Amino acid sequence: MKPVNDRFLQETRAFFAAKAATWEEKYPDDGPAFAAAIAEMALPAGGLVLDAGCGTARAFPLLRDAVGPAGQVMGVDVTPEMIWSARERGRSAYGLLLIADVGRLPLRDGVADGVLASGLISHAGRPAAVLSELARVTRSGGRLALFHPVGRAVLAARRGRTLTPDDVRAEHNLRPLLAAAGWTLIDYDDTDERYLALARRCDT
Repeated sequence: MKPVNDRFLQETRAFFAAKAATWEEKYPDDGPAFAAAIAEMALPAGGLVLDAGCGTARAFPLLRDAVGPAGQVMGVDVTPEMIWSARERGRSAYGLLLIADVGRLPLRDGVADGVLASGLISHAGRPAAVLSELARVTRSGGRLALFHPVGRAVLAARRGRTLTPDDVRAEHNLRPLLAAAGWTLIDYDDTDERYLALARRCDT
């Protein structure tokens, strides 16, 4: 992997590196929300699913169940410490873990049947480019789930912030971004309980 020169990516790596060892223990009750989101992706048995910005790969067991023993699960994260933590937790038993930038994926065109991106889009310095790259590696009709186990308002409150109209995750901003990148937004759910924007890869 080439060194990350982008300042935003360097800052993101530094932020998550310090939290990798205890990342998922901070919110231990998020499992059911992940399971529900993955179920709505309707992943095909035997397919390939990409966990983009996988962190500690906490979704790997659920993704493995979704695609079955004949399927493939792949996780990428730009923060080495997150991948190392995932491996220490035994997540390599469920799929392949790679240190990589989601804006420059080491994958061929159209190989993925679905992409889970949990908490990714708000940490992307160039969200349009990231969505385009995820579209590149996804087959026509494949699904993208932009997910967080709590909604935008709850997350903002946790961080002592308020929501602003320019939030990239807001539907009025996200829908045209997705469309320009080759996705069609098919469901949008932003409640206290979760954030899920589900999109389908358009025909090319």
